[in-house]
Amino acid sequence: MNSTLFDAYVADEKKIEPKDWMPDAYRKTLVRQISQHAHSEVVGMLPEANWISRAPSLKRKAILMAKVQDEAGHGLYLYSAAETLGVERDDLYLDLLEGKAKYSSIFNYPTQNWADIGAIGWLVDGAAIMNQVPLCKCSYGPYARAMVRVCKEESFHQRQGFQIMLVMTEGSAEQKAMAQDAMNRWWWPALMMFGPPDGDSPNSAQSMKWNIKRFSNDELRQKFVDMTVPQAELIGLTVPDADLKWNEQTGHYDFGEIDWSEFKRVIKGGGPCNVERLAACNKAWNDGAWVRQAATAYAEKKSSNATR
Repeated sequence: MNSTLFDAYVADEKKIEPKDWMPDAYRKTLVRQISQHAHSEVVGMLPEANWISRAPSLKRKAILMAKVQDEAGHGLYLYSAAETLGVERDDLYLDLLEGKAKYSSIFNYPTQNWADIGAIGWLVDGAAIMNQVPLCKCSYGPYARAMVRVCKEESFHQRQGFQIMLVMTEGSAEQKAMAQDAMNRWWWPALMMFGPPDGDSPNSAQSMKWNIKRFSNDELRQKFVDMTVPQAELIGLTVPDADLKWNEQTGHYDFGEIDWSEFKRVIKGGGPCNVERLAACNKAWNDGAWVRQAATAYAEKKSSNATR
């Protein structure tokens, strides 16, 4: 197969499997996207795990713990999918630890109170679902199959977050104010999750041609706004955007300009929690070294015994 036949193959909605021929650029694009996705799942555990012990009830603790465990599982699925492309999981993760690899900018914002956990579940996981459901039809088979389960679990996460926000808006004036404050702080970073505008996104066009992506950044962002604004109105929260309005002609919401300078600053390591997040990942990696060493020693001993 050559590039022309490959392009026709994926255009025909056929799946590429690990042993199939693929252009180097296709493989490189997948490694970058899948590894960044995996890193985001792993780093994404940190803002919420910090609240497991402080959740307001045993039920909330159990739900949040289950969610954090899900995120760890998502990271494992995605690192496994990346490995089918001929890369080593440890190498990908070390790139994260050394600050060479990117992850979603949203996880570099702090969780200040319990309402933030609701906002993350509702807005952040809602944006993730909007991004990830189309990936279930990605042209690369292992990635597409991993995303089926990921999206089912993310749907639970989104409903959990919305329910937290709903309960808070039906509570005391102080609780509703906390929910609105969380909405104010997480709305714009959630919109940034879809990536830069289409005109500034160098990889989107080719990824869409290869059926890795199905929608552009701006299309997904618009879908998210159209879905989320009515939900906010339903529970009595105000979207922090003075320019937000329904456009009868387009059938979509118009919304204000995103501060892309902030997005670029956070992506480059200047977010409120960039240093903290990488420090936590490095600490976990170093603290777990003995487990990896023990597992390796056990596997080598088992293999040695089997050959005797």
